[in-house]
Amino acid sequence: MRISVSSDMDEPVARHLLAELARRGHEVRAHGALRPGADPQWAVCSAAAAREVAEGAADQAVVCCWTGTGASIAANKVPGVRAALCTDAVTADGARRWNDANVLALSLRLTSAPVLTEILDAWFAAEPSQDAEDRQNVARVGRLDAARKDF
Repeated sequence: MRISVSSDMDEPVARHLLAELARRGHEVRAHGALRPGADPQWAVCSAAAAREVAEGAADQAVVCCWTGTGASIAANKVPGVRAALCTDAVTADGARRWNDANVLALSLRLTSAPVLTEILDAWFAAEPSQDAEDRQNVARVGRLDAARKDF
């Protein structure tokens, strides 16, 4: 799977994220503080990673900032992106299952290496629900995007 990863800070958990995704066999493209010379501002690098998902250059993205909130806000401004801030495996599972989230947002402050592993396990194991109500809600979110201009 092609995964875009952004972080506004070069923190150990962000480096662990890159290594863990590569260990799992994913093709990783880094943004922000994880790529020398790239703009590390959370709004810039999170949108860049999310844009790759929306444009089909990446299958999914993981965006990181200190709280994860700014990264998720910026990513969700990109039409076609459904970013979910996840601080635990149960939330990651639900975000993929019920919301068909295609961007995982993480807090650099709260996410330890063991918690990151649990979140990634849940994120990659979960499949989007085929329940009619869940699909209808995801479609409604998509229609909200149709009214937006590009970020």
